Amino acid sequence: MLEKISDWRLRFFLWVGLPVIAVMGLAFAAPDLVPAWQAKSGAGAAGTFNAVSEQCGRRNCSWYGDFVPDAGGTPRKHVILYDAPDGLAQGGTTPARDTGAGKGVFATAGGSTWLLVTGFTVAAALASVGWVVLVVTTIRRRRRDAATIERLAGTPVQR
Repeated sequence: MLEKISDWRLRFFLWVGLPVIAVMGLAFAAPDLVPAWQAKSGAGAAGTFNAVSEQCGRRNCSWYGDFVPDAGGTPRKHVILYDAPDGLAQGGTTPARDTGAGKGVFATAGGSTWLLVTGFTVAAALASVGWVVLVVTTIRRRRRDAATIERLAGTPVQR
């Protein structure tokens, strides 16, 4: 299979793209995988999210604010609200859950953040496995080729 990889774009993706996808996905998505699934199942500390500011990009907007747990405890300042409900306005509040996600809390109304985080984590894991297979296969092929040259030449090849 690897002998047929001649297109430079494909080789660039395999040697550079796969490790970048793996590192980015494992660094950014994997730490929030368990908290996202806990929020989906209703676990975590219940509380109230107070909307302070909205930051919008080209495709979506995110609410930042403060989370105050219902049972007391330490409030979290300037966190993002994942799965924010429609109609939330500055100064508004919404029920939320803190499941330990690094940058935010989850709205209790639910949403698809758990699916997005799971997808990125699975893609990162597959990219990691694919890149390791690529490296191992390449090393084995080069060793086999060197052994073949050595056998045909009848003299040891410098390694």
